[in-house]
Amino acid sequence: MTLRGMASAIGLPKASPQMIKHHLLQVQKRGFLTIDKSRGLMARSGTKPGVANGLVKKTSHLFSIPIIGTANCGSATIFAEQNFKGFLKVSSRLIGRSSPKGLFAIRADGSSMNRAEINGKKIEDGDYVIINNEDCSPKTKDVVLAIIDDKATIKRFIEDRANDQIILKADSSFDYEPIYLHSEDSFTINGKVISVVKK
Repeated sequence: MTLRGMASAIGLPKASPQMIKHHLLQVQKRGFLTIDKSRGLMARSGTKPGVANGLVKKTSHLFSIPIIGTANCGSATIFAEQNFKGFLKVSSRLIGRSSPKGLFAIRADGSSMNRAEINGKKIEDGDYVIINNEDCSPKTKDVVLAIIDDKATIKRFIEDRANDQIILKADSSFDYEPIYLHSEDSFTINGKVISVVKK
């Protein structure tokens, strides 16, 4: 059947062939139809409409996550002034969240966390690290953004209760010394790292 024939068959004889073609492609994208142009064949897909509808409805959303400066992945040497750098446009699927509430991004600087994996992605120099600012009570082995003496660093958090200390440990292919803190020292955990957006 021609595109014009299809238009007539559905009661739209004056519809343009391009409009019919567009709608066919949309139906194909949604999994209801398979089109084999080389053989000139079109067939109904084996996918049940309910399943196809579900796939269409599970689309991702784009979040605008504020970028607040840079954090060192070595010793804490870069000031943590909240230096707004713009927004990171990122798909909700990449960060596994349905809402951007409490999230901000920091650009990683350095290689002290290049072996740390967050959801299968390593934190490398220049990557954007997504921080959940609403999770400021980390568990041992969580990767966190810590503020020490007004300087920011990304490290693995270890609570050493036996020695009454907090250890902020590098997770790197290079040799970086850990940072040892007393529980009463002046430092802040500014959130937990939940995702990495590769540079």
